Amino acid sequence: MVAADGRTLVTLPSGRSFSEAAGSDGHAAQAGPVPVLDVRRLPQARHVGAGPAVLTLPVPLDPGGTVLITGGTGALGAETARHLAARHGVRRLLLLNRTGHAAPGADALVEELSGLGAHVTLAACDIGDRAALAAALAAVPAEHPLTAVVHAAGIVGDGTVPSLEPAQIEAVLRVKADSAWHLHELTRDADLSAFVLYSSVAGLIGGAGQGGYAAANNFLDALAQYRQALGLPGTSLAWGHWDMETGMAGRLTDADRARNARTGVVGLSVEQGLALFDAALAGGGSVLAPVRLDLARMRRQAQGYYTPAVLRRLVGGTASQAGGAPAPDLARSLSGLAQEDRERAVLDLVGSHAMAVLGHGTAKGLDPALKFRELGFDSLTAVELRNRLSAATGLRLPATLVFDHPGPAELARYLLAELDPPEADPLASALTEIDRLEQALRLASADEAARETLARRLRGTLQRLGGTDGRNGQDGAAPTGVADRIGASSAEEIFEFIDRDLGRETGLGEPAHDETDQRAQP
Repeated sequence: MVAADGRTLVTLPSGRSFSEAAGSDGHAAQAGPVPVLDVRRLPQARHVGAGPAVLTLPVPLDPGGTVLITGGTGALGAETARHLAARHGVRRLLLLNRTGHAAPGADALVEELSGLGAHVTLAACDIGDRAALAAALAAVPAEHPLTAVVHAAGIVGDGTVPSLEPAQIEAVLRVKADSAWHLHELTRDADLSAFVLYSSVAGLIGGAGQGGYAAANNFLDALAQYRQALGLPGTSLAWGHWDMETGMAGRLTDADRARNARTGVVGLSVEQGLALFDAALAGGGSVLAPVRLDLARMRRQAQGYYTPAVLRRLVGGTASQAGGAPAPDLARSLSGLAQEDRERAVLDLVGSHAMAVLGHGTAKGLDPALKFRELGFDSLTAVELRNRLSAATGLRLPATLVFDHPGPAELARYLLAELDPPEADPLASALTEIDRLEQALRLASADEAARETLARRLRGTLQRLGGTDGRNGQDGAAPTGVADRIGASSAEEIFEFIDRDLGRETGLGEPAHDETDQRAQP
């Protein structure tokens, strides 16, 4: 049987009524939690099984209800408010910002929205302060209850991770993440038709110098999924950047826009952004990425350059080398060159990527004696160059790479040394192999036949290594060295020696006996 209450459908086992399936307080009485699902997600909900489930139906925005928009006078918040009033017929808007009517363009926006037929309340509120936010929500009139939330507030605090100060991270998280959690808790019992969080694609694919900002947006994405798991509306929109002259997008410099273009992320027009907003409201997903992508450029970038995992199926490319080993093609190309040519090849590699980061096609005209700062690099472009060189070389390179090696020539010399490290010490390598051998011997010597075979091979190897006859010292005296002692021992004595004495030197065996105790030595 299916019972409807105007908002939800409750599927019940055959022969049971809704009252039988619920306690006197209306809560489910059967053991275990009842899954709550958006009906639009049923094709992906195979894991639910055949038991009872609560299915939420999409509810359109109520024109008589109040829609809250945080960051309501910012660029995206203002455009969203206009769209809700003009396209969705919303008649009650609560706009929150940090400075109220003192915000640039605030009064003009209120007047414009009023002209569209909306009643607008604009209030100054620190939404990172739970008590202040609770007071603002308590002021919503009962006859026009809160029916939707759009969390569009946000600030940036760009900087590479080593340079970020706690205060920068705190400011970004307070406006984005803390306030989102306050909104979740304070509206949890409200009958909302939408709870929309304005996130950023920086949280999905990364952004140069946006460590704190990306983390804050990841929290929004997780919160939307958490709310949907609770049966509450929740949608996080991981926006690409909008082509706007105001707000955070308006603060982008030409270098910022060029950097975005190189990643393949293209700016959204206001019309495109609002159309994607409508599609997200109708779609029912928890985390959506309304981003405009230049796929052709991204596929070209993917050749030999790191591609974020979330984009790999779409555009190809690979992850960076996990083991810190040089990229195979680069290592092979350098191996056949003379030293002078190797230096030139690595310098060309640095130069080509440096010029690409700066928006130039080739490394022509690059003076390797100049410093990166003189070439126009800042902290964000330095990170981008590090990322490119990490992908090209397969090396794990530090975030401070460009600052530690401040010019193309110095950086090329460092990379060449990392790509072509000095040969390992043969003795150290041999001792490492002995450690591995000892472990393998213990595993392989389970039965008598295997022990005898291994002992025979050990005698032969040590005879060749030490030049002995495998039984006695070269002068016929009693065996004294390791080779002589093994050569003169039975299989059992050899393995007893490995367990007791050889492990003392490698750190893998039992604690050694006193050297003067000869009773158990071969």
